Order: sequence, then C-alpha cells, then structure tokens
Amino acid sequence: MKTIKHSKIITYLFALGLIFMTISIIANPKITFDAAISGISLWWNVIFPSLLPFFILSELLMGIGVVNAIGVFLEPLMRPVFNVPGVGAFALSLGLASGYPMDAVITSKLKKNNLCSSIEAERLLAFSNTADPLFIFGAVSVGMFQSPELGMILALAHYSSSIIIGFIYSFYGRNKDQISSCVKPYNNIFKRAFQELYLYRQKDPRSIPNLLGDAIRTSMNTILLIGGFIVIFSVCLNLLSAIGIIAYLNLFFANLLTIIGFSDTLSQALSFGLFEIDLGVLAASQADCPLTEKVAIASAIIAWSGLSVHGQVASIATESHIRMFPYIISRFLHAIFSAILVLLLMGPANFITQLFLSPDITVTKSIHSLSDWILRIDFIAYQTCLILLVMFILSMFFLFLKKLFYIQK
Repeated sequence: MKTIKHSKIITYLFALGLIFMTISIIANPKITFDAAISGISLWWNVIFPSLLPFFILSELLMGIGVVNAIGVFLEPLMRPVFNVPGVGAFALSLGLASGYPMDAVITSKLKKNNLCSSIEAERLLAFSNTADPLFIFGAVSVGMFQSPELGMILALAHYSSSIIIGFIYSFYGRNKDQISSCVKPYNNIFKRAFQELYLYRQKDPRSIPNLLGDAIRTSMNTILLIGGFIVIFSVCLNLLSAIGIIAYLNLFFANLLTIIGFSDTLSQALSFGLFEIDLGVLAASQADCPLTEKVAIASAIIAWSGLSVHGQVASIATESHIRMFPYIISRFLHAIFSAILVLLLMGPANFITQLFLSPDITVTKSIHSLSDWILRIDFIAYQTCLILLVMFILSMFFLFLKKLFYIQK
C-alpha cells in the first residue's frame, strides 16, 4: 500500500513538473531555442565524434570475447581490491580515459552478458564514473582557470577519491553478495584467458558482419540517447535560470557554504553544477573568492557530474536492472572526498603535487577539424591502453604474491 501511494506521489509530482516545463517552454521560445542549439552543439562537436568510435569498439570487443580474456588477466587485482570481476577493469579503464557515461555503457553490457552480478555492477558503477583527463587538464585547468598546474591537483583529487570510493564499496552488499560466474582459480591464467575468448565466441552465433552491424546500431541508439539528455537538461537549466528558480537554489547553497566556512559567491557554481558540470565549473572559476575554495568546489562539481550525467547513466543502467541509489550516494561521497583532497593538496600536502609533472595537453573544447578529432581519439586510446597495462602489471603482481603465499603456506 505504501509503495502504491509512493508511486502515486511521484507520478503526480512528475506530471506537475512536466506541465510547468511545457508552459515555460511555450512562454520562453527564444531561451528554449538557444539552449537547445547550445546542447546540440556540445553533443555534435564533442560527444558524438569522441565517444561513438569507442562505443562501437567496446561492443565488438565484448562480442568477440576479448573482454572475457581481459577479465581473466585482471581478476587477481579487481577481485581482492574492489570485489568486482576482472572484466570490470574494462569499464574502469574506458571510464577513466573517455569520461561520462562510458562506464555506465560498459557496466550495463557486462550485466546484460552475465559477466557480473547485480551487486557487482552497482559497485563498479559507483567508482568507475569519472571525468576524462582531457576535460580536467584541458577544458578546466587551462580553459577555465587559465592555470595548467591546477590540472594535476584536480586529477589527483578526482581519481584518488574515486579509488577510495571503489575500496569503500567493495564492502557494500557483502551480506547478500552475488559472485559472478566468471570467478575461477588463478592457475594457468594465460591459457585460461584464450580459452575464455574462444568459448565466448563459440556461444555467440552471429557472424562478424552481423556483429559489426549490431555494434553500430546499438552505439548509435546510445549516442542519440545521450544527445537527448544533454539537450533537455540544457533547456531546463536555462529556463530555471530565466524564471528565477536558480536564485532560490543560490540562497540555499549560500547558507550551506557559509556554514562550512566558504565564500557564498560560489553558490551559483553549486546551483549550476547540480544540473550541469561545465556551467558549474565555469561559474566556480569566475567566482570572487580564494583560489583554494574555487578549486575545491570545482573538484566537487566534477565528481558530482550533474543531474544531466545522472540522467544519462540512469537511462542506460536501468535497462540492465542496475539500481541507481548506490550510484547517487557514491557521487555525493565522491564530491566530498574530492573537495577535501583538493584542500589537502593545496595546503599541508602540497609537496605531493610536486612529485608529479602536469602533462602538456592542448585540446580544443570542440572538434572542428580532422586533426582535433585525431588528437582526442589518440589521447583516449593511449590512456585506455596505459591504464589497462598498469592494471595488468598490478594484477600479475597480486597473482605472484598469492602464489608465493600459497607455496609458503
């Protein structure tokens, strides 16, 4: 009975919200049109050319069975550290390299193909949802803050806090743990990896042309879905700002910032960042307050990633019956941890950032030429391979320690 009442309340509220937005769109056609054009421009110039090749490639790699082989190699690392199967490393590496919402796409596919359980998919989605390095080092540190050295601080805070979230979530759901069927002993790991690849391919009756066609069809549907979310949230945010609702959010966040000792000039950044990551970080970079506070809030917004990204993730993840509540909690925790780490890295732990050299990344916000597209694709591919290589080395090290401990025992 409570569930029915709860469902009715949500339905009524959603209906009222839709009616309100429809009236707002009719009353503000110019704002709606400009916002829609802005969203389409972002999708067409950045999202579409950057992510579509990797969506298609990931579909093919899973269809051929390569992801299964990767899972065998990386099981010794992913299982003890994050309590997810080795195939989760594929979602993690592509998520780290290409950003939102690639991790959700891969995790959803892994769940559909029974390569991970529901609990494992929730754990994986919680910590693999990250911004890509091009966005942090290029668009944010150089483009918005005009300070390349901030890129390393933001990256260290963002990715370190993501790993912390992954470790915390390894304990999530252990009382009702569901271990995926791909968990096997670690002996003869190379032989078993190739066996997994071959056996998975044998189970799939599709020919290579059919596999390619399905990969392109599925990837196009996903990329169009993402584009729709970008446009609708761009319209909603601009309308909310035009009719004055954002002002009430600004007041709420101003009081919250005052409580934690931050400047209330960052309230607009949090209001925008609640919905959309780019506008939120840009507002933070332009706020009249100490640099440390601006960077901390920007880091929190990047980790939160915005309701626009959450909508994209939800539409993809719920197709595989992956619950969103653990994911939302992880975004909130990621935002808090990222902000705290920035305060530490720009304060008492500043010496840590001196150990790393900020990479020289020059990247345009949009892709207007073939050279821009090649630069972005090349960078994402390089980062993906590098992350997988590092995880492979760590996995072999964990496997060596496990065997050494077993022999001594």
